[in-house]
Amino acid sequence: MPPARSILSRLCLLLVLLIPAVHAAEISDDALVVKDPQFGEVLFYFYQDDYFPAIVRLLAAMEQEQLTEHVAEAELLLGGMYLSYGHHLEAAEIFERLLADNVSPEIRDRTWFFLAKIWYQRGYLDKAQQALGLIEGELPEHLQREALMLGAQIMIDAGQYDAAVARLQNWQGRTEWASYARFNVGVALVRSGRMEEAAELLNDLGQMNPYTDELTALRDKANLALGYALLQDGQPYAAKEPLQRVRLEGPFSNKALLGAGWADAEMDNFDRALVPWMELRGRDLLDPAVQESMLAIPYAMAKLDSISQAADHYLNAIEAFYEEANRLDRTIDHIESGAFFDEFIEDDPLDSTGWYWELEDLPTGPEARYLYHLLATHEFQEGLKNFRDLSYLHRNLDNWQQNVDVYANMLETRKEAYEQRLPKVLAALERAELERMVESKLSHDATVNNIESSHDWLSLAEKSEFDMWTEVTALERTPALKADIPEAAEVQDKIDLIKGVLQWELERDFNERVRIIRHNLQQTGEALVGAQRARRQVDESMRREPLVFAALSDRVYGLAPRIESTKIRVEDTLSRQRAYLQTIAVDELQAQKDRLDLYTIQARFALAAIYDVASSAGEDVE
Repeated sequence: MPPARSILSRLCLLLVLLIPAVHAAEISDDALVVKDPQFGEVLFYFYQDDYFPAIVRLLAAMEQEQLTEHVAEAELLLGGMYLSYGHHLEAAEIFERLLADNVSPEIRDRTWFFLAKIWYQRGYLDKAQQALGLIEGELPEHLQREALMLGAQIMIDAGQYDAAVARLQNWQGRTEWASYARFNVGVALVRSGRMEEAAELLNDLGQMNPYTDELTALRDKANLALGYALLQDGQPYAAKEPLQRVRLEGPFSNKALLGAGWADAEMDNFDRALVPWMELRGRDLLDPAVQESMLAIPYAMAKLDSISQAADHYLNAIEAFYEEANRLDRTIDHIESGAFFDEFIEDDPLDSTGWYWELEDLPTGPEARYLYHLLATHEFQEGLKNFRDLSYLHRNLDNWQQNVDVYANMLETRKEAYEQRLPKVLAALERAELERMVESKLSHDATVNNIESSHDWLSLAEKSEFDMWTEVTALERTPALKADIPEAAEVQDKIDLIKGVLQWELERDFNERVRIIRHNLQQTGEALVGAQRARRQVDESMRREPLVFAALSDRVYGLAPRIESTKIRVEDTLSRQRAYLQTIAVDELQAQKDRLDLYTIQARFALAAIYDVASSAGEDVE
């Protein structure tokens, strides 16, 4: 196994996916040196958050065994990208396999923590708790606090309130995590019936001086929780103070205003209860607190004997509920038609997928106003991500299906070019006569060996030299030179001189000429060896190319049915995911409509009661 420092460097790739950049910088001890170009290509897409093409290329490179230098890093990166798509089971299998033996405890504990976090977000409480239990050592401080909070939250969600209180009650410090911990303890205490302890904690949180927007929201949330807990405990006077501390423009202001009004109403201060309720009347009707205030206002007016005004407000509420219910019906019909989510995707370009995708703009249309409430639920957000990822995958399969035709055309063009060039290559090979050339070269080698061994200097004479030698020797055979006269002897001496000079020059250059000839023969031999090698390569190519074409044909023409089969599966899954999202959306909208119907019935009964009381008293209610 590689040393722990090397493993730490490799895991940095994964942790970039899972934790903020500041924490990633803290653990990036070593730079990663890319040795396999295919892995570099994967990282190119990975660092642009294009996880789908990165996964495709990574799986292809792993199948073709092209990542010999980055096997562990590749698997870790694959696990991280699987997590980005929510495939926690596949990711966990990879991590458990890679981190099972002789791995730094620090890395193993971090990995189990992040897996627990993902499983909790996906709703797998048992698996999240099990992963936290596998953490053996101490995590870094910022992660240790979050892990402690995560474990307590799992207990709260599982209804183990006393265990959650015991886990968090000794939390020290004034950090954000400490504030969240105290809030969760307070909620757990309320749910377990320990009201006095809960009130003390939540009241302390409700009066803190926040230094971030998150803590400001937490302060409002603590005041709201305390206020409603006191209301349910029959302490309306005590409930007013924390409810009035909630900001009027914050996300919890509507519920706080409603609760403050009910606190006054519980104390029979109906004129004061009308103040927050009248403020709520002008806010978004989709909020349940606003809807309830539209019934609370005439209720308080009736208690104050403003019967006519109460009747008017009940009529206004009935009309508003009726119009909103009709809008909900139209929205439900549009969602059930199946077109809503397709339009949703069409309005949002599929340029990124996975865990980090966030919706920036809501689609236009009458349904958009209801999406705020839907998107506030984790279940719908995760379902929408999955629907979007499936749509992205379907679009990629469409592109791949079109590319298969391109690959088929390329393959056929290549086969046609091969078939056209093959006869020309065969004809050229026949003309080359390599065997005859080799024999000729060997014959030349033997001739040179004979010339050198016999020191046949005349054999290496140039044409001009050989012609001169032939001419001189021909003169020697002239009959006149046989005459016994001084002129003949003089000519013979000159011929002997010329022959001697010529022979001397040929013998002088003999070794150099042998060397040059041997060098040329060596180059010729090397060229022949290269030609023979090329011939064998050509022969091998002619043997192999039909097999390559057959294999490519199988792959290319086999892709179409595989892609089509995968498309059918994706379409089926996409249809089921659409139906799932429709169910979530319709159930949520139907719940809103049911609540409006219930409020409408209550308003009608209250209005009828007002009319009945007015009729009995002989009063006219306009």
